Amino acid sequence: MKKQSDLSRLMGYAGNYRYFTYASWVLSAVSALVALVPFVYIWKILRDVLNAAPNYAQAVNIPHYGWMAVLFAVLSYLIYIAALMCSHLSAFRVATNLRLAASEHLAVLPLGFTETFGSGKLRKIIHESTGAAETYLAHQLPDKYNAVATPVGLLVLLLAFDWRLGLLSLAPVVLAFLIMTTMTGKQMAERMRQYGNALEAMSNEAVEYVRGIPVVKTFGQSVFSFKKFKATIDEYEKWVVSYTKELRLPMMFYTAAVNGVFAFLIAGGLLFTTHGVTPEFLLNLLFYIIITPVISLTLTRIMYMSENKMVVADALARIDSVLEAAPMQVQAVPQHPKDSSVTLRDVHFSYDGKTEVIKGVSMDIQPGQTVAFVGPSGGGKSTLANLVCRFFDVQSGSVRVGGADVRDIPKEELMDTISFVFQNSRLLKGSILDNVRLGRPQATEAEVLAVLKAAQCMDIVEKFPAGIHTVIGTKGVYLSGGEQQRIAIARAMLKNAPILILDEATAFADPDNEAKVQAAFAQLAKGKTVLMIAHRLSTVANADCIYVVRDGQIAESGTKDELCAQNGLFARMWQEYQASVQWKVAKEG
Repeated sequence: MKKQSDLSRLMGYAGNYRYFTYASWVLSAVSALVALVPFVYIWKILRDVLNAAPNYAQAVNIPHYGWMAVLFAVLSYLIYIAALMCSHLSAFRVATNLRLAASEHLAVLPLGFTETFGSGKLRKIIHESTGAAETYLAHQLPDKYNAVATPVGLLVLLLAFDWRLGLLSLAPVVLAFLIMTTMTGKQMAERMRQYGNALEAMSNEAVEYVRGIPVVKTFGQSVFSFKKFKATIDEYEKWVVSYTKELRLPMMFYTAAVNGVFAFLIAGGLLFTTHGVTPEFLLNLLFYIIITPVISLTLTRIMYMSENKMVVADALARIDSVLEAAPMQVQAVPQHPKDSSVTLRDVHFSYDGKTEVIKGVSMDIQPGQTVAFVGPSGGGKSTLANLVCRFFDVQSGSVRVGGADVRDIPKEELMDTISFVFQNSRLLKGSILDNVRLGRPQATEAEVLAVLKAAQCMDIVEKFPAGIHTVIGTKGVYLSGGEQQRIAIARAMLKNAPILILDEATAFADPDNEAKVQAAFAQLAKGKTVLMIAHRLSTVANADCIYVVRDGQIAESGTKDELCAQNGLFARMWQEYQASVQWKVAKEG
């Protein structure tokens, strides 16, 4: 099957607006040909001046020729504007449809896709890659047809007046074109792909770095603690310097060749006038000197067009990396949870399809139970929680909620069944009321106030004159990490889902906020099945069951007392935790 061209794909997103694109090509080409007509009138002006010399008063047609040149120049400009109007109508429709297609596809992807793909990278693709397609259709493609039509008209003009000077004018063009081919082609396409990758990686790491600034401030780390971000900047610098040096010589020779038309014309003028200079030859030579700068301008535009085509091809490939991601499976016969139990059976999972991070985990969590996942960092605690939420799908085994496989539960129903509060809860730029209402959009203000009170948030509300209508993120209104956590808890309370997942939810709370957050958790967890992930072991001491997760497997399970009696991994963790909380800062005598 023949692969569809990039342009054909873009036209598929244009719908009937593609006819505006086709019209823009025709109008742009016509504009280029009309733009050459003033040069003919300039030749006529030169002819009349040379013929009338020294009695210039006899050159009576010069004003007419001048106004005709102006008329055709303005006409060319107006036609070109019409071409751009047509191209923009189509380009805007294509960019809109591309963004809609990517956004709609994101809605059916597993919720963990953004986490693994990278939010900065994803944002760059949706905004900048679709923007590249828009620019290509709105400006670069009409300019391509304009640049293609110009040489055709120029060729006629160059050969019509004096074919010898015309051929001399074309000689440096051929030389420049040959040099250009060394800078384009497959090698350039690969270079453009590498350039896009470097920018994408830097954008993604920049977003992650900005998000991690609170950690830097909390632990007094320098910016260089974010080695990946600095590494992407260094890599981009190396690439740009290397690429610039590689193209330095060919670009220098290209520039010299494309601007060397005058040298050829002067040499030809000396050669062709060994037996004297005729007025006709002088007229044509002057005309060629005036018109040849258009050649270098046109050739340079053509060179950049080959690069523009590579840019849009790379942009479409990046958009495809999102559109080709496998969506969540939707079963023809949906299942519905019967209760708030959670069951895992021989679950295996890998992020990359190669290295397993969950290896045959099985567990039964009864309705209303509070269980905790603890263990070394990177052991798979958060991944297990993500599988219960169906942020990712298991490779083998099953995850069941209320007896129904999460892959068979409709997405909206699964989200109504599970609430989650993460260690870095995110609030939208909106009022406190709107942020809490995300849990249940139809909730009344009285219901929102009730959950804010239960979540220990009234001190936050009361410190702002606008109360729950205070807009977060404007006019200096910002909340601390602990305050954001409490608002997120209020949102989860309003949602009132039967299953609650708490992933390191007190990690960045200060002591005062932590006490309030813990009190809010106590209210939130009443009558619910709770899955907790925590490093502070004091928060999981009263759990009905503690699962110690290490290297993607359940190493131990039981209550705190049972695990301490086993004198295993948890017992050592508990002893270390108890020792750490007893540390005191010694005072100087």
